[in-house]
Amino acid sequence: MVGTDLLPTTYSVQGSTALVRHMDKINLSQKLSLINDHWSPRIIGELNGQYVKMVKFKGPFTWHHHETEDEMFLVVKGRFRMEFRENGSDPSQPRKQRDVWLEKGEFIIVPRGVEHRPVADEEAEVLLFEPASTLNTGNVQDEFTVPKLEWL
Repeated sequence: MVGTDLLPTTYSVQGSTALVRHMDKINLSQKLSLINDHWSPRIIGELNGQYVKMVKFKGPFTWHHHETEDEMFLVVKGRFRMEFRENGSDPSQPRKQRDVWLEKGEFIIVPRGVEHRPVADEEAEVLLFEPASTLNTGNVQDEFTVPKLEWL
């Protein structure tokens, strides 16, 4: 039931009233079955100004960074590599690239300001945890940019 399970509900919490968007379990496989494209994250939850998102990766994403947001990537199914461009101690030298492979059940946190791009040789299913303000392509606007995310 997309939509009706996201209607706000009023609960009494320790003497005060709270408006809660969702207080039920979420099945990641079921949510992922609703995604039929790549690189277009969908929101599946929200807490403390953070979104929990699901996305499918395939192929290379765009190089980018986020000025003010950290991101967490958790592999639910498949595998992908996170590529980083890092500055060396000598600014006149070209930046070094470093790759980190992530397998099912593993996650990585990419700190704000770090240039990165995920690459999946085969389809990977990924859970993202990041501030609600995070644009998927960070400082870059291109064909991968999703300005308004859809709720599942």
